[in-house]
Amino acid sequence: MTIQTARLSDPAVRAFVTAVNAHDREGLLALLTPDATVADDGADRDLTEWIDREIFSSHGHLDVDRESAGGRALLAHYSNDTWGEMRTRWSFTVEDDGRISRFETGQA
Repeated sequence: MTIQTARLSDPAVRAFVTAVNAHDREGLLALLTPDATVADDGADRDLTEWIDREIFSSHGHLDVDRESAGGRALLAHYSNDTWGEMRTRWSFTVEDDGRISRFETGQA
């Protein structure tokens, strides 16, 4: 059973999932610190290239199944036009100003 996005505990993570599912690139970028980083399956990636390829040009969508670590770790079904649907894990580092400085994802 998925968790409604509006019910996710951490405000930054909730806004991240909302922006991904709304295909709101500018909204997503506004949530990130200027030096934000991303890792996919343990390898650091170029953030802008990654979000464009894995989220925006391929219509990414997150359905969250479970959250932990105060809402900063998710287990979710992620789908996009490139890879189809897969079970994924996501973890977020949120700074004091409420912006995300790093997120990591990969298959669960």
